[in-house]
Amino acid sequence: MSRGRYPKRLPLCLQDRRRLRGRLRASPPCEPPPSAPVTEHDASAPTTPLPTLMPTDTADAAQAGGWAKDPLIAALHQMELQRALAQSSVTALPAHPPAPAAPRMASTRVLFVCAEVFPLLKTGGLADVCAALPRALDQEGADVRLLLPAFPSMVAGVTPEDAPMSLPLGHPPTPPGSIGIGPQTATPPAWGRPPLPSLSADVRAQATPWLQRGRMKHNGQLVYLLHAPALFGREGHPYVDAQGQAWADAPLQFAWLGWAAALIGLGHDPQWCPTVVHGHDWHSGLAAPYLHLLHQKQPHSARPTTVFTIHNLAYQGVCSSQWREPLGIPDALFHLNGLEFHHQLSFIKGGLCYSDYLTTVSPRYAQEITQEEQGCGLDGVLRHRQDRLEGILNGVDEQVWHPAHDAHVQPGYDRHHLLGKSLAKARVQAELGLEPRPNALLCVVVSRLTEQKGLHLLPDIIHELVQRGGQLAVLGSGDAAIESDLSACAQQHPTQMALRLGYDEALAHRLIAGGDVILVPSRFEPCGLTQLYGLRYGTLPLVRAVGGLADTVTDCSLEHLADGTATGFVFQQLHAQDLLAALRRALVLWRRPSEWQTVQRQGMTQRHDWQQAARAYMRLYRHGQGS
Repeated sequence: MSRGRYPKRLPLCLQDRRRLRGRLRASPPCEPPPSAPVTEHDASAPTTPLPTLMPTDTADAAQAGGWAKDPLIAALHQMELQRALAQSSVTALPAHPPAPAAPRMASTRVLFVCAEVFPLLKTGGLADVCAALPRALDQEGADVRLLLPAFPSMVAGVTPEDAPMSLPLGHPPTPPGSIGIGPQTATPPAWGRPPLPSLSADVRAQATPWLQRGRMKHNGQLVYLLHAPALFGREGHPYVDAQGQAWADAPLQFAWLGWAAALIGLGHDPQWCPTVVHGHDWHSGLAAPYLHLLHQKQPHSARPTTVFTIHNLAYQGVCSSQWREPLGIPDALFHLNGLEFHHQLSFIKGGLCYSDYLTTVSPRYAQEITQEEQGCGLDGVLRHRQDRLEGILNGVDEQVWHPAHDAHVQPGYDRHHLLGKSLAKARVQAELGLEPRPNALLCVVVSRLTEQKGLHLLPDIIHELVQRGGQLAVLGSGDAAIESDLSACAQQHPTQMALRLGYDEALAHRLIAGGDVILVPSRFEPCGLTQLYGLRYGTLPLVRAVGGLADTVTDCSLEHLADGTATGFVFQQLHAQDLLAALRRALVLWRRPSEWQTVQRQGMTQRHDWQQAARAYMRLYRHGQGS
């Protein structure tokens, strides 16, 4: 409230007293006065703070001679003072003016629980989502913080702030001989312990993980890093060992991630408490179950809304039920309608069964996963919770993916000036050792090389593509058999096909800018980001009609070419012949430059921005906070 201005007269009737009590109760959850017990947040109470003339911090309250000992009496005293001032000509402030108001805490405070974020750690599209969506939510008025495992690249990319916060072990078994709640150790049992030659014995023996607040160095995003050197401190791939097998202690790694999220959700950080805990994929799957049990032990405490986003249902975090005891998964959670999955323990099922709301990353995929073909054994669970399931399409982060401003693609271009795209194609052909032919249809792949992505079909189409004058450039890694087959094809056609194993972010940008067609022939695809990047960069997507691919690409059929809505090429069945038929249609259109550019420009006009997705998530968050 500004100096010298006072509200209109407020009658001190019983209704006002009741309303005032509601306002006094409407402090942010998890932040009660130091001496007061934690109580359920009154969601029905008005959230606008009452304009105040009384002191606003403890020092001013002490100077005011106990003005704020009884909050209700103090507030009534304010209102009487305001009435008197409004009826007089006095405009001076009272003897003890209010301290400047502290910055108002956002009403929607979201904890993102995720295993990776670009550019600190990226193995797939999850990292892009967890980098871009928080920024978009911030523009919609949310306060978003990320909870991340302290893998070495995460630690290197975050500037620490404030003192570390220790995390307690889970609740011990009650009665003895039963199973406790939450992780009972930070040291994997012998049967679940991978070799850790790079860690000393004292580091391995550390039993208490801790949280470190900080900011990502490149953009200032607030994060919590979950430190547990014996679990996260090793170098190499975050999820699999050198043989491509999941790390033996992965269940304990990500149980601690869920446990930390649950504790933060119930006020472990005295400086900030979320109103929403939003988990992403199986790594965060235990956050909602742990919260469920902890809240049962504190039924009068505020509980945040829980949201769980399925980025890929095929990755489920399933482990042996012998992990129940070290992870603290009691009988109350381990049953048919809980975490039990064919006598094993499923992390993702925890998120699906115990979260208030479920989302996935495209409307089509939200429908597909409730059916047996795409449900990965969990379609029954998802049909049961279908009223809480929503598909929200991912977006393109234009701070990273914009053809006119992309630092990896200069000179840039837009749909009105496409010279930069032609130059990008020539540079890619030179970089990869491809024959420098501007008239060759250059197809590109930027993907994990897995059967899920449909890339086992590529060896069956390469010969015809090359015979018809096309070229292929592939960037990615994955299944050894697919890598081997593609390597053999590249050796057979050294000037018409190039294979780069691994992942290179800069090369990914150059390929998507320089290509003419981007191939995404997936068996299933929750959303897909590369086809969205292709649209943005004028690289026509050739996709299978599944998930987010079907939601975002319009086929170059005659009717769509006629009405100007075509943006790419779509095929139906996961067979090499269907893929080849779509590729032949692309080759035919390529020989008609005017029509090709019309489709190309139509694709570049499509806008799949993160603000639209952020608004959908905000509606969900607010619905949860109001329920």
